[in-house]
Amino acid sequence: MHTHASLPDTLYLRIADAMARQIRTGTLSRGERIPSVRNLAHQHGVSQSTVVQAYRTLEDARLIEARPRSGYFVAARPPQLPEPDTSRPPKRSVSVGISAMASKMMSVAHHPDYVSFGAACPDAALFAQDRVRRAVSRATQRHRATLCQYPFGPGDESLRKAIARHALRMGCHVNADDVIVTSSCLESITLCLRSVTKPGDVVALESPTYYGFLEILESLGLRALEIPTHPRTGLSLDALQLALDTQPVKAILAVPTLSNPLGCSMPLAERKRLAQMVARHQVPLIEDVLYNDLCEDDDRRRAVQSFDTGGQVMLCGSFSKTIAPGLRLGWIAAPGRTERLQRMKSATSGSETVMLQRALADLLTQPGIEAGYRQLRGVVAARMDEARALISRHFPKGTRMTSPSGGFILWLELPGEVDTVELFHTCLEEHICIAPGSLFSTNDRFKRCMRLGLGGKWGEAERRALARVGKLAAELMATSP
Repeated sequence: MHTHASLPDTLYLRIADAMARQIRTGTLSRGERIPSVRNLAHQHGVSQSTVVQAYRTLEDARLIEARPRSGYFVAARPPQLPEPDTSRPPKRSVSVGISAMASKMMSVAHHPDYVSFGAACPDAALFAQDRVRRAVSRATQRHRATLCQYPFGPGDESLRKAIARHALRMGCHVNADDVIVTSSCLESITLCLRSVTKPGDVVALESPTYYGFLEILESLGLRALEIPTHPRTGLSLDALQLALDTQPVKAILAVPTLSNPLGCSMPLAERKRLAQMVARHQVPLIEDVLYNDLCEDDDRRRAVQSFDTGGQVMLCGSFSKTIAPGLRLGWIAAPGRTERLQRMKSATSGSETVMLQRALADLLTQPGIEAGYRQLRGVVAARMDEARALISRHFPKGTRMTSPSGGFILWLELPGEVDTVELFHTCLEEHICIAPGSLFSTNDRFKRCMRLGLGGKWGEAERRALARVGKLAAELMATSP
């Protein structure tokens, strides 16, 4: 992510972001002429050079194109494949056991000899690496004594204050004293689950869901109750209501913004309804906000916790997808539950390295962070458009595909009876890694599906590999009964 501190840079990114949103939502149609540099500069009250920068950004994202002596036009958009149907998971909770398959996939997902679409991890090139290094260097120089001291407590005060300010962007008014710094978002979720459940309890969650959540449930001896989930609007609250009325649900684990693997984002009214639902039933909701800053829609970055009036929503996040994956720091904001969570944290993993916390606090409070988020969203969106176009051309006819409003994950459903576990092994033979759909559920309902993580390296090798996955899928379809 490249952040920009100066006002002109902020202006050009704001203009580019607003126009990109109009293009992606269809307000500006493909082939439509857009305002000239002079007219748009006059419209926004900015210099023509600022508009030129905005248009260059949109050209780089392949959203507009310049035509000699004619001006700028909206570029052709990739064809849209139909999206998958709402999931239909089993109606009863089940025990979990997927660790072996997940370990196999992750063992190659980060291997340098493989082209990987298996992991949902962003490439280092997407981030301002020099800025991160300078922040770590400053923290090392100013707080080097902390490297020889045991860290104690809920986290460094400067970072907890920065996280509390960050939560305001999601509509949440969090006191810094209610923030606990953790080693990752997954540790945050694990601690929250441990604080409100015991082995054998039922946890409701999206279907399909992130396999890491299933691994946590498995390790804690919890039962998973998968709730039908729409690929655009997320968790079915009607189905969740039925589950709360008929089954002993002790906690809900959800990703309302850009869920993994579907990339769905819950509408604002549904977020408010979900907060009211958990308050009425007195069932804690563990809300993962890891991807919120990657969402293109402002309303859908707002957290469910912002509507919480009864202290039932526990907010979990990190900055590993937007600022610096290598710092490996997460956080919890759960007013009313802080003391218990902190005791559990202290008893298991202790506190995090103060130097890294100070470096992250430095990064979060630098000017231009909003501009950096916008630029990151733009770069990733252009890549996703390109990937969707490749999939439309090279994957079997009848393939269904999600179209998330941000992020770098796509969920595909293949036609016919192709088992993506078999496709996974076939791809491995050609040093390509995908994530088979069976990883994301407690049953085989998604065996024709796969998740593609497109946040890693992206170049000609990756484009060829993505097209090759489509061809291998077609070959498997031709030989399946």
